[in-house]
Amino acid sequence: MVRLLVVLFALVAVCPAQTKTEDSCSGCHDQGAKLAKSAHAEVSCSTCHPKKETYPHPPGVAKPRCAECHPQVAGQFARSVHAEAARKGNTAAPDCGICHGDAHELVPARQPAFRRAEPETCGMCHSEIAEQYKTSVHGQAVARGDLSSPLCTDCHGEHSIQSPKVSTSPVHPAHIRETCASCHGDVRLARKFGMPADRIVSFDASFHGLAARAGSQSVANCASCHGTHSILASSDPKSTIHPKNLPETCGSCHPGAGQRFALGPIHLVEGRVEPQSIVWIREIYLVLIPLTIGLMILHNGGDWLRKVYALRLRASARPTRPAVAPPPRRELRMYPLERLQHGLLLVSFTLLVWTGFALKYPDQWWASPLVVWEHRWPVRGWLHRGAAVVMMVAAGLHLLTLLFSAALRQHWMELLPRRRDITEGVQGLLYNLGLRRTRPYRSAHSYIEKAEYWAVAWGTVIMAITGIMLWANNLMLAWLPKEFLDAATAIHFYEAVLATLAIVVWHFYSIMLDPDVYPIDTAWLTGYSVRPGQSHSSEAQHNPTDREQHER
Repeated sequence: MVRLLVVLFALVAVCPAQTKTEDSCSGCHDQGAKLAKSAHAEVSCSTCHPKKETYPHPPGVAKPRCAECHPQVAGQFARSVHAEAARKGNTAAPDCGICHGDAHELVPARQPAFRRAEPETCGMCHSEIAEQYKTSVHGQAVARGDLSSPLCTDCHGEHSIQSPKVSTSPVHPAHIRETCASCHGDVRLARKFGMPADRIVSFDASFHGLAARAGSQSVANCASCHGTHSILASSDPKSTIHPKNLPETCGSCHPGAGQRFALGPIHLVEGRVEPQSIVWIREIYLVLIPLTIGLMILHNGGDWLRKVYALRLRASARPTRPAVAPPPRRELRMYPLERLQHGLLLVSFTLLVWTGFALKYPDQWWASPLVVWEHRWPVRGWLHRGAAVVMMVAAGLHLLTLLFSAALRQHWMELLPRRRDITEGVQGLLYNLGLRRTRPYRSAHSYIEKAEYWAVAWGTVIMAITGIMLWANNLMLAWLPKEFLDAATAIHFYEAVLATLAIVVWHFYSIMLDPDVYPIDTAWLTGYSVRPGQSHSSEAQHNPTDREQHER
């Protein structure tokens, strides 16, 4: 018997170790049955457990790491707040196994079971936030089994979860709009859940949306008003956007807002959700702007064609000059104080146009020098308000000079509207369009100069009033209905469009593009115009009726 045992031990020592197959692993390890139902079902045991193909298993073989098969995911995780916490010594920081479970029985992340369990998984560490989420409209939808509602990872990301303070985080203020738009800008989801499909569009059109798109990180975003995890429907009395809670919500940025008057609709949608006053303002300007600028183009276009034809194409003809009534000697068109005021107006108006439209269209190349600073310093806003102050100072200086300077006041009297201005304007337009043969009489300070002056005066008053309302928005929201601020916003924009087009089409033609003064009328620099100054043209002399009528 002893000899038999010695022989058996000798055979075991001499024979090589037995090779194990995949099926034989299950003989000792119950993970095999679990693995068949997991996301790793197609992965062999030896892939994750190398050097254990033989039995007995060699000692000291390191346990497999997820990063060996998932290097990209591991790289993302290494940049996350979870990995950072682990590096700082937090032993409770989650790793792959905490979120995905045991490698032998993990559920594929895209399966409904995994998504359904996500709030509970994150809630193991973030219990308070998880409870808030469960009561929200998103959490309630998930609880009903609708897994197209956003979960934690839909907003925060999956493996590379970062702090909201990090600029690359999807929940950083600079990216909140895009994160929310992934669902609320989806027409299919909007129809499915009965949500308004225009919330992102209306936000983008608001001051908050425009400023955010320009790079401002302090302006209100979706989460500022709707909340973060405990988002509720506006009909819920606990919601931050419930009508009775709006004063508190808006008041966090605008103290006193909505305490005296109901704020009304926040997301304004053209043609659908907007005050009636906004509709009237838009319809008025959509008629006024094309009509005014169209008449200017017809008037100046006809004048330019006539003069170019006379000066360039009719070589044998004597150049045609406008029928003006100049003084007997060269006239000083602009006094020094007037030129100073014009200079202030020129600089301030140019800055206002540039900085104002840069807010409305921040993605344009000409706006980038202004909005590139927006995430740190509101340079565009500072310049816009500074230019507005300069324009109002220029307007105040103009009024003071009219009060205390008799010469300037007398000069200004020439710009007062007269009945003959209408006749001159109509006849001038008809002549430029070829509907009148003879050149009509035109006063020394005609309807052209008067239209420019009074348009500037009117525009300055309108832009100053509406601009101050927008600047003092906290005061306006505290003492007036929000509709007043919405109306001021609409008027400010449309008036800016009208003023800019009028300057380009009407004023620039008079001082630069008019063949009589090209390339520039120097009156704003020297006080004296280069415009021809003969007393009357031959055509005007042969039209005494026109002249006598105007002199009367």
